[in-house]
Amino acid sequence: MKVALVGNPNTGKSTLFNALTGLNQRVGNFPGVTVDKKVGACKLPDGRTAQIIDLPGTYSLYPKSKDESIVFEVLADRNNTAHPDIVVILADASNLKRNLLLYTQVADLKVPVVIALNMMDLARKAGTEIDIDALSAKLGIQIIPIAARQHENIDKLKEAIAFTSSIPLQLDTIEVESLAPGLISKIKNELLVDKPYTALQMAHQHENLHFLTSQQSDRIEELEQEFSFHSQKAQAAETIARFNFINDVLFDTVKHRDGAFEETLSNRIDKVLTHKVWGFIIFFGILFLIFQSIFAWSEYPMSLIEELFIWLGSTAHSLMPPGVFTDLVVDGILAGLSGVLVFIPQIAILFAFIAILEDTGYMSRVTFMMDKIMRKVGLSGKSVVPLIGGLACAVPSIMSTRNIENWKDRLITIMVTPLVSCSARLPIYTLLISLIVPDKKVFGVINMAGLVLMAMYILSIVSAIVVAWVMKLIIKSRERGYFIMELPVYRLPRWSNIGLTVVEKVKAFVFQAGKVIIAISIILWVLASYGPAAKMDAVEAKYNSPEVKAQYSGAELDRMKSSDKLENSYAGVLGKAIEPAIKPLGYDWKIGIALITSFAAREVFVGTMATIYSVDADDSHVESVREKMKNARNPETGALVFTVASAFSLMVFYAFAMQCMSTLAVVYRETKSWKWPIIQFVYMGVLAYVASLIVYQLLK
Repeated sequence: MKVALVGNPNTGKSTLFNALTGLNQRVGNFPGVTVDKKVGACKLPDGRTAQIIDLPGTYSLYPKSKDESIVFEVLADRNNTAHPDIVVILADASNLKRNLLLYTQVADLKVPVVIALNMMDLARKAGTEIDIDALSAKLGIQIIPIAARQHENIDKLKEAIAFTSSIPLQLDTIEVESLAPGLISKIKNELLVDKPYTALQMAHQHENLHFLTSQQSDRIEELEQEFSFHSQKAQAAETIARFNFINDVLFDTVKHRDGAFEETLSNRIDKVLTHKVWGFIIFFGILFLIFQSIFAWSEYPMSLIEELFIWLGSTAHSLMPPGVFTDLVVDGILAGLSGVLVFIPQIAILFAFIAILEDTGYMSRVTFMMDKIMRKVGLSGKSVVPLIGGLACAVPSIMSTRNIENWKDRLITIMVTPLVSCSARLPIYTLLISLIVPDKKVFGVINMAGLVLMAMYILSIVSAIVVAWVMKLIIKSRERGYFIMELPVYRLPRWSNIGLTVVEKVKAFVFQAGKVIIAISIILWVLASYGPAAKMDAVEAKYNSPEVKAQYSGAELDRMKSSDKLENSYAGVLGKAIEPAIKPLGYDWKIGIALITSFAAREVFVGTMATIYSVDADDSHVESVREKMKNARNPETGALVFTVASAFSLMVFYAFAMQCMSTLAVVYRETKSWKWPIIQFVYMGVLAYVASLIVYQLLK
């Protein structure tokens, strides 16, 4: 049995989906489009397993975005793999009048329907009393009152799903045929459509429906002209008729207590949190708290992970026989792994904060507050969601731009979202900050490292806004954008959901980034351990000569020999080839190797540094990556490699450079052209080079 969840945004649909499916869920794509499809399995009381499909949130079957258009496609096309046997419509009990508009449209498609009436607790608090039995009788369907967040009555909903008739029993809502009588009957007869409302919706949406052939779409266009069909007028007439029906239904079934419309607590909180002055001060205060916490709370677990890998490296060296395999395990695999796992605490803290802000409803307020600022730079308030999502990862953020209706707004948002510092940049920033920023407190409480990290994130957001403003002037479009958003009520965060989100995000980071980093670490180890035979033989001959042996101690000889071998290895040759181009930025050939490898994914930088400095290190003393980099010196000048100038230059380079193949791939998928990803790669590369050059030359 296939069950589709349908509902307005902010009605708790995702919460209900999680309550029904638990961990038994997966994400794919709807056929023919790039819109995400969340599917899960749910055990019903009669022993059957239902497939639950979470359809995108929408206020109406008339779509305003790509995601919303999927709802009608799935419900109307019987050949669609996601076409349901039953539809569960999630309605907000505290806002029933508006939510029932979508119900009446879905009901008229004549698919079996159950209503899950959510947020009954909020309705009661607001003084709204709903006679569920009377409402159920008036509509002719089952209505189950639930509280999805508290898992209240979820079992009753499962029973309702199990025992819903496969024949639609809901009563008619409006006279659909009267809205376009001749046209509807013609479409029904010629395209073999059995439901009048499906035929009417096809008249409205035929140009964008994937299940219609181009010939069928052209024929509907001809019929519209024949019957002088005006889509907007028909839609307006339909909406009025539907609200008349809804008003009649609710008149006898919903009662409001006297004084029920007094100001809600959420509105009173919003007077402060969305204030034109205090709202922004509070928002920056929250950002400040997040970045302070990332450093303050993660230091201890990070030190434990570092010590664990130092112990593992020492143990491996003492237990395993000296040779190539031991070097590969310790300097390649373990060094690469440590570069990934040491940053788990910081990434977990960042994702936990983002999840809490979303779960409480505060993230919607940030979107609302930023709309006016965004309009001035050529974006809309809806662009804020992808930009803030970019703090986690640019890939899903770029995919989430589909709900921006205006083409120009959407394209600019796609082009600037990768400038926002994502979680892959966090390990680079924190590593470099720990090398150059002293572990001091300002005013005894404010962590200096946290301030620098916050500055890097603010730089990335400001740069995204500036680039968006420039693109607004370059990209021409007459289409006007608009911003409609519903602010959900404030809620306490669900800690189980926060925990689930953090675990999922950390898992994705470790396994997706981890696989790339381990693979590149092994390849790097090979490139750094082997080189052209003539060069390697020359190094061996040099350090075996009696003159050199007489000058240095055994430990010094080993250190110099391993350094020379690295410089003459294949990795060294590659790094030396690009060194002239990156020297003005303050980088040596070892950093050059990291710049090349991290084009696959930014976080590979840390693994590369770990591998390069492990190959270069003395086996008798195992250090953490941070210690190795802190002590690294230029062999020609003897100066430290990572100075304030070079480290800040490197952070700025990674803040701006497009070093993520996954992001380029998703930009191509969303724009259906290689033109925009190439422009994006070039402009971000030039911006990164010029900015880091200026930073290094000013600070050195």
